[in-house]
Amino acid sequence: MYYAEKRPLWPSIKPYFSVFDGPLALIIFLILCVGLVTLHSAGIDFPGRVEDQMRNILIAFVIMWVAALVPPQTLMRFAVPLYTVGVALLIAVAMFGIIKKGARRWINVGVVIQPSELLKIAVPLMLAWFFQKREGALRWQDFLLAGILLVIPVGLIAKQPDLGTALLVLAAGFYVIFLAGLSWKVLLALFLAGAASLPVVWSMLHDYQRARVMTLIDPTTDPLGKGFHIIQSTIAIGSGGVTGKGWLHGTQTHLEFIPERTTDFIFAVYSEEFGLIGNVILLILYLLLISRGLIISANAPTFFARLLAGAITMIFFTYAFVNMGMVSGILPVVGVPLPFFSYGGTALATLGLGAGMLMSIQRHRKLVQS
Repeated sequence: MYYAEKRPLWPSIKPYFSVFDGPLALIIFLILCVGLVTLHSAGIDFPGRVEDQMRNILIAFVIMWVAALVPPQTLMRFAVPLYTVGVALLIAVAMFGIIKKGARRWINVGVVIQPSELLKIAVPLMLAWFFQKREGALRWQDFLLAGILLVIPVGLIAKQPDLGTALLVLAAGFYVIFLAGLSWKVLLALFLAGAASLPVVWSMLHDYQRARVMTLIDPTTDPLGKGFHIIQSTIAIGSGGVTGKGWLHGTQTHLEFIPERTTDFIFAVYSEEFGLIGNVILLILYLLLISRGLIISANAPTFFARLLAGAITMIFFTYAFVNMGMVSGILPVVGVPLPFFSYGGTALATLGLGAGMLMSIQRHRKLVQS
């Protein structure tokens, strides 16, 4: 008598998850879980916020999975078209963009999109491709041209105005240029030139941007206005103490003193409820995330992959550093979410794409070795 062979369920599912890098996926999963727990408390007055974030996580998961399947060689082919389309959309935004709250950052192409988010990935991808084509024969002119490729989208984004995103794109591109071998002497010269140009830069800032800097220096000058965000977030962080007030028991949070508590200032909610111990745990998770990314970058098989992986990893670092810095009152408020933690769809999708690229680089390194 013939018996049908029983096939276990796990082998049929396992190949779909084998594209993920185990350590990286686990770290991101843990950060997402802590973020959802905190979001439940922060968004208790916003029904459906946790469910929406779970949907955002699912979308980011799919984007991560698809990106992990794409070989680095294919990513190189997308570099120039993606950068060109991104810059073209930024120009279109400057000409025909939608104005919201005094900023022209969006454009309707059937759906309303914010093209500057695309450049967070397109710029490092383009610059990594650019330096890959010149590997072994880099000249100072190449770094100059790379700087021009970086300044174009940064200038267009800053003009919208969107200083926070412009700084993130600038940082993403700078990391690639630095990792490509930018001389420390040039780096020092750029730093001195930047310091000398601060008066000119200050004169070019919008009034609200100057107000953010002045508020950072002394938020008590306008405690109920522009300084309110920083004052209340630092009170929440300090009141958490060592062990925190406990989940769902944050007074600053539930008395609605913390602004934007589900997005940019969710770290203040977390600090108040979980205290110093919780902060140390979260910092360890981000340290592990960055360390894993740098390991993937160091072991990447090609110059392009090393530059791209290093830049993406440092983007994660920049997101976390800037967000925690502005919530703690040591950096100006620029509207940067905490990676894989804050509520939001667009930023989470961008971060998921970056994580998927890291996994792609690691996966195809193993395939090359085998």
